[in-house]
Amino acid sequence: MTHQKIEWEDLQATVWLGIFNPDNGGAAEYHAMIELNTVFENTEEQYHLLEKAVQRLDLNGATLVWKHFFVSDAINQSSYLTASAHEAVSVVQQPPLNGSKASLWLYFVENAQMSADTDGVRIMKRPHYGHLFYTQLHERGVAESQSPLMALPASSGHQTEQIFNHYVRSLSRHGCTLERNCVRTWVYVQDVDVQYAGMVVARREYFEREGLTPQTHYMASTGIEGRYKFPDVLVFMDAYTISGIEPAQIKYLCAPTHLNPTYEYGVTFERGTSVDYGDRRHIFISGTASINSHGQIEHPLDVELQTARTFENVQALLAEADAGMADVISMIVYLRDTADYPIINRYLETHYPTVPRLTLLAPVCRPGWLVEVECIAIKKIDNKRFAEF
Repeated sequence: MTHQKIEWEDLQATVWLGIFNPDNGGAAEYHAMIELNTVFENTEEQYHLLEKAVQRLDLNGATLVWKHFFVSDAINQSSYLTASAHEAVSVVQQPPLNGSKASLWLYFVENAQMSADTDGVRIMKRPHYGHLFYTQLHERGVAESQSPLMALPASSGHQTEQIFNHYVRSLSRHGCTLERNCVRTWVYVQDVDVQYAGMVVARREYFEREGLTPQTHYMASTGIEGRYKFPDVLVFMDAYTISGIEPAQIKYLCAPTHLNPTYEYGVTFERGTSVDYGDRRHIFISGTASINSHGQIEHPLDVELQTARTFENVQALLAEADAGMADVISMIVYLRDTADYPIINRYLETHYPTVPRLTLLAPVCRPGWLVEVECIAIKKIDNKRFAEF
């Protein structure tokens, strides 16, 4: 794994680049986190600078697979954000904490072919596997009301159930199931302090119907504050699915010395998931906060100590997959309070100065958690049981 930090002064942009380039001739992977360093350019110019930064990236002809915008105002900035016929595009209102209008997370893969199905799912084809990227799954139905002038958004629970209905039907058309092929989800909840509980109940009930229980498994996930461009959307979701994968290739990470099982407090996701290919291991660490093995918040009201404990938990999960922070190719740090940004930024610069990252405003699902971290790591392995990535 190689980490690079690139400053493009003419574009007023910083690019954090994570590079996994195997020495056996396999496909290289790149994660790029692009952050603007200007708060004075207007919205149109900031998006123009971001696009120029994307165009300037020279990654040996690798294919752009995933393009994720984190924006300060999804409703008003939506006109600058258009879907692509090729890569998967996702947009979530989680403002960059350096004060810019938008940041970008990009994923590139060498020797990959992209296509789209009739559902808009973007599919990355490699010789042995299909990688399916679902973005911005949502439901816009409204609840019944006594007055047509007082139509209300459907509940977060109803929207969650409809999202998973659509997702599972689409999986079936690709010969996949939720239980066998879903590796990672990102669930964004508007007004998370109020709407999160409805999402959690609906997801748990849906999973039970699909045969996902504490005795089987769930998937890595982040459930966090995020807004869509339509204000009546209370919940929306991105998901990553792999076709052609076998159960033996997947391991679920728990780090019981540091974290408790999520089902103990009623939620249904894995702390982390690793996927083995013949030549590499992909590790997906779910949104992780300052929690102990009893499910209690560690260091209430102290964001710096919470950050330290959060990274201790992340490292414990990575260690279960024989990896560490040096293997992390991308990382997202979420904060509840904008006033904590200088403290967290100093912490990251001190402890993880080269790890590609973005820091965003996004309250976590439990108000007492001031910070949350998710990441992806890639580790070189040699396992002749499985086909290469």
